[in-house]
Amino acid sequence: MGPYAFSRNETPVFLAPMSGVTDAPFRKQVMKFGAETTITEMVAGDDLRNGNQDSENRIVVGHYPGIHTVQLVGREAEALRYGAERARHAGADIIDINMGCPSRRVTGGLSGSALMRDPAHAQTLIEAVIDGAQGLPVTLKMRLGWDRDEMTAVELALRAQDVGVELIAVHGRTRQDFYDGEADWAAIRPVVDAVDLPVIANGDIVCLESAKEALKLSGAAGVMVGRAATGRPWFIAQLQASLNGREYNTPGLGLQIESLAEQARDSVELYGQRVGMKVVRKHIVEALEGWRNDFDVSLSAEMRKSVLTSQSPDDLVSTLNGFMAEGQVAA
Repeated sequence: MGPYAFSRNETPVFLAPMSGVTDAPFRKQVMKFGAETTITEMVAGDDLRNGNQDSENRIVVGHYPGIHTVQLVGREAEALRYGAERARHAGADIIDINMGCPSRRVTGGLSGSALMRDPAHAQTLIEAVIDGAQGLPVTLKMRLGWDRDEMTAVELALRAQDVGVELIAVHGRTRQDFYDGEADWAAIRPVVDAVDLPVIANGDIVCLESAKEALKLSGAAGVMVGRAATGRPWFIAQLQASLNGREYNTPGLGLQIESLAEQARDSVELYGQRVGMKVVRKHIVEALEGWRNDFDVSLSAEMRKSVLTSQSPDDLVSTLNGFMAEGQVAA
């Protein structure tokens, strides 16, 4: 199975699924810049079974090269089996199961990381997804456990391996940690030692140095990057190249603006004008921060407001290009 990096004996870098971030328009840009695989935002099996349009939008694979993974979340086996079937028909190459989300909305429904409190039931859900996947590879994302007194990652990983999961990603925090403190990469190592599957380390991986440290402490086969990739779709490919001793030319400001504009156009096409521009705004915010650090681009508060309130992709591009042409942005 993918990612292709394993067949080349490379250390892979994955883009973590993030609600409101890793939608189809952003994943397209991540792959265009050289990443080999991306994962959708998590999709509830129940919502797919009920025909929810937002959930249908989330499993849009896109017509561009790469390995496409759809991530499912849920508590009920039949809904997840249906979700796996729907993802397969939508063109997924891999199906991932979310047993790591810490949000109260998800765990309140006894899904996400709440399932780490019931590994036996979690196993039945994994089996249902594998059944619905009909031969597609199935992977699993989880945390260390519910809290420091319930560190069930090893038990769940062993159960997942026994029923046919092919790769496991572990966030180095418990559910009760949410995103507080620092990820405990060393606590992932018992999972690595317990299973014969590739284990991927996740949490606080924001640069080459943190990726190397996570690999060293966890013994993992690869890393997964979350928030650090927002507004930086090339970062996944760049980090994988750096980890494996290859050069990667960071795209210049002009290419970054083109990428952001294409993402905005795709977002508008997928969601409609108003929602599409709203969805892409978080990427614009992070892109502006990156330009400040990487290109010494400094926008005044008024310029920043003009960019963030752009009403259309064309408006966004013309505003940015206008600033550049007038020398208000350092190219």
